Amino acid sequence: MLSPAFVIHSRPYRETSQLVEVFTQDSGRFTLVARGSRGPRSPLKGLLQPFSLLTISWRGKGDLKNLAQVECPDHSLQLGGDRLFYGLYLNELVYYLLEAHTPFPEVFDAYARALMALADGETPELPLRRFEFLLLQALGYAVDFEYAADDESAIQPELLYGFERELGFVACERAPDPRTLFLGAHLLAFAEGRFDTPPLLQAAKRFSRLALQPYLGKRQLKSRELFLKRKASTR
Repeated sequence: MLSPAFVIHSRPYRETSQLVEVFTQDSGRFTLVARGSRGPRSPLKGLLQPFSLLTISWRGKGDLKNLAQVECPDHSLQLGGDRLFYGLYLNELVYYLLEAHTPFPEVFDAYARALMALADGETPELPLRRFEFLLLQALGYAVDFEYAADDESAIQPELLYGFERELGFVACERAPDPRTLFLGAHLLAFAEGRFDTPPLLQAAKRFSRLALQPYLGKRQLKSRELFLKRKASTR
């Protein structure tokens, strides 16, 4: 049975094979051995690239299964320039945050939508923020953007709220770290899934970084490092 899948990462394995990290719609994220895929006459040569939606099958009983069949889509998504690094960022989130061999069909669909939006030229911040917020929900991180965490009062648009990871949002005018302060109007927009102004996008990015940090731990995202190096080299 063939399953829709994206390649998240691949690396050489033995003389002519590859270890390929895939994100599938039906079985989640896991590693496959693509035997002989780097051989000069392999039909898989050049096919197992990130950002292409493939349909694949595999076989094997252990954790490390073998790629059995690959069918190619009619077209692949082309991410150039800065958008390549945004796509790599999405791949790193999938790789580091999703438990292996666990289906996340809603995340798979959101990932596909984010890649298509990047390839179609949409403002990059929009698909990135949408994906991050949905990913947090899938990880079980349910933040209430409509009610204060301490007294369950309704969020007021004109007030400032401090974000506390283990609790939620609490009304306050100051915080030890100003990055944790959010305007109530922005929180209410988050509750509606709106990121349609530059200030909203900036606030959403701050929130995503704060909320994702415990899951990422001390990992340094390679996509972010490469992006900053690219920016520095073009100045």
